[in-house]
This record gives sequence, structure tokens and C-alpha cells, in this order.
Amino acid sequence: MTDTPDALPDRLSTDPRSPFYNAEILARDVGVRFKGIDRNNVEEYCVSEGWVRMTAGAAKDRHGNPMTMKFSGVVEPYFRSPRA
Repeated sequence: MTDTPDALPDRLSTDPRSPFYNAEILARDVGVRFKGIDRNNVEEYCVSEGWVRMTAGAAKDRHGNPMTMKFSGVVEPYFRSPRA
């Protein structure tokens, strides 16, 4: 079993097709605080560029994937639970 680093990456996505997807880190229950509010609908974030992609309600695209919107602001990712 590989060790997962305690530092979160600059950019992370929940979509397995994305080059920024990391299953080991996502398995540790990553939380994202955006503009000081905890969000649970973040699909992707980038700390250095200051943006998040969040789902837009229950809307789906033509492939059945959730529609997302990009918002700019302060992004603070964190681990919700301590390392086991």
C-alpha cells in the first residue's frame, strides 16, 4: 500500500477521466472551503488560480454528466478526517 501525502495537490478533480483525478487522495474524504463556506458539491478545484467547479443543481449534459459552473474566489481544501 502506498503512502498518501498529507499535503493536498494544487488541483484535484472527482472525475475519473480527468488528468487531475487521484483516487488515493479522494478516498481520504477531501473537503473544500470556498470563500469561507464549506461546500459539498465541488467537482474540481485549483488553489493557485483561485477557482472551483460546482454542480449546477440537478442539470445533466447530453452524456448524463452533471452540469458544472466555474466560480472564482479563495479555495481552501482540507482533509475532513484524520489519517488512519
